[in-house]
Parts: sequence; C-alpha cells; structure tokens
Amino acid sequence: MSELNPRTENVAAVLKVFAVMEALVEGKKVSLADLAQRAMTSKTTAHRLLQTMVELGYVEQDAETEKYGLTLKLFSLGARSLTEQTDLLRVADQAMGKLSRVTGESVNLGILDDRDQKVVYIHKYDSAYSLSMKSTLGLRNPLHSTSLGKALLAWRDDDEIRERINKMELTKLAPRTITDPQELFAQLQMARTRGFAEEVEESEAGVRCMAAPIFNYLGKPIAALSISFPMFRFDESRKSEYVDLLRTAGLTASSGLGYQPAKN
Repeated sequence: MSELNPRTENVAAVLKVFAVMEALVEGKKVSLADLAQRAMTSKTTAHRLLQTMVELGYVEQDAETEKYGLTLKLFSLGARSLTEQTDLLRVADQAMGKLSRVTGESVNLGILDDRDQKVVYIHKYDSAYSLSMKSTLGLRNPLHSTSLGKALLAWRDDDEIRERINKMELTKLAPRTITDPQELFAQLQMARTRGFAEEVEESEAGVRCMAAPIFNYLGKPIAALSISFPMFRFDESRKSEYVDLLRTAGLTASSGLGYQPAKN
C-alpha cells in the first residue's frame, strides 16, 4: 500500500484546523462532538487539534460545559492584518457618522474581495429606527445586487468591468435583481455618470440603497459607503438631498486618503 505524500498530509491537516476554527466562529461555544462533525474528522483528531489551539492561546475550554470557544488572540491577529485599512476606517467613520446622524438610516462601509467577487462589510452605523436594515460585519454579498458592489465596480475601466461581469453568477435574489450582463453594465455606466450607485429591491424585497465610492490617493476605488432605507420610509422628494450627502461623504473620505479629483 502506497504511503500518503507528506505534502498531502500537511494540506489535509491545515484544512482540518481551519474547519475547526470556522465551526467555532459560527457556533461561538461548541462541543467536541459537534466540532468533529462539522470538521468532518474524528473526535480524536479534533481533540488533538483543539488541545494544540488551547496551548497556543487561540481556543479556550469552558470548565463547566467543556465546550470550546475562540479567544481574542485570533481577533488580535485579524486586527493587525487590517493595519493598511486603518486610515480608511478612520476617515470613513467620520463621514459615515454624519450620514447616520442626518438620515437616521443604516450606513455601511464595504470593500471588494477579489477572490469571490463579493463585497465585504467592514464598518457600519445602525439605524436609529427600530424597523430598519441590519447588517453584520464580515457579511459578504454579491456585487451585482448591491449598491455597494455597484459602486465598487462602476469606477473601473470598461474592460475590467466587462471581465468581472463575465465571471459573475448573476443570481436573482429579490424581485428586481439584475440578471442580464448588458443591463448591469449599463447600470454601472449610469452610476459613474451620476456619481452614485443605486439598488431598488435588488438584494432584498422592500429595501432601497444608495452608495458612493471612496478613492485612494491614486484615484482607485478601494471602498464604498451606502445608506439603506426601507422602501416605505424613503422620501422621494429628498432623494437629491440624500445623493448630495452621500457623494459629499464619499469625497470627504477620499480626500482624507489623499485623493484629489481631476480638474475639469
């Protein structure tokens, strides 16, 4: 019987480690049996991995329930990995705070994850209203159905936009989700012309969102911020006001990163 390639064994071990970590993230406090099942490995292997993680300080075990959970050490690593995003979060927070105070609605900040063509939510201000859109930090949504995703795409050159659209699965998620590549491309061009992107019941029924890009000092769109409204609370007569507030917020954050708009 042939022996397993050492490299194959190493890859399998790494996959099991991350499967356990992802199970802990999803379950908060999880038993050994559940972790083994979610990671598709034996209890013995799961226990060995967990004990190593405990020794390294990434996992802790509750003395009473014997369930496992992540410590803040992993969060600390993640926070340090976001160092290059620190300036973005700082300048965006100020602009988002103003949007939140003026509108009272949910305000979100998103960046593009190139690996799976999705927008990742990295900062937010919740709505002042009890009935509102609730987002989760780390949430990943498709680009084609979200105003954030559209804003992240629209200010790229046309060839790149077409290439990205061709790689997407334009899944219908809500009553008005755009599933036609040409229509999406036209929407993105319109967004670039108007200075903001929009979605109306494209990601979720009863929800309307608008977003504006944030540029870095090189003029590249590195993030986008959005305002989310329940349809019944969106005041059409104030739309131009919302757009002005949103575009100003995006420009303010961009200026904080050294962006200088091209002079006409």
